[in-house]
Amino acid sequence: MGQDKNPRRVAENEAMAKTRMLRTSPQKLNLVAGMIRGKKVETALNDLTFSRKRVAEDVKKCLQSAIANAENNHNLDVDELVVAEAFVGKNLTMKRGRPRARGRFGRILKPFAEITIKVRQVEEQA
Repeated sequence: MGQDKNPRRVAENEAMAKTRMLRTSPQKLNLVAGMIRGKKVETALNDLTFSRKRVAEDVKKCLQSAIANAENNHNLDVDELVVAEAFVGKNLTMKRGRPRARGRFGRILKPFAEITIKVRQVEEQA
């Protein structure tokens, strides 16, 4: 007998990848995610390769994972892939502190973020 197969979370022509615990604020990560939204995969990879943002390297790794998922798990054509969605979420925040004058304590918040990238196969119009 066994268990039924889990339904797919994305459409038949889509694949996704998610990266958690990125050591940056969601606001900074969203700037990089906005750079690649809606672009062809090849263009997005080039933009991330030559971006001066530190977190762009992690976003590129996530995008490459989404491309590999599309190719290997869902049999999609890599040349027709487009970044359909790239959205950012908050993760935990480490609370650290620093002693300040007159016995006070300055809070230092170290946020983490996560990014989800969905790629979609789109047929080119000739």
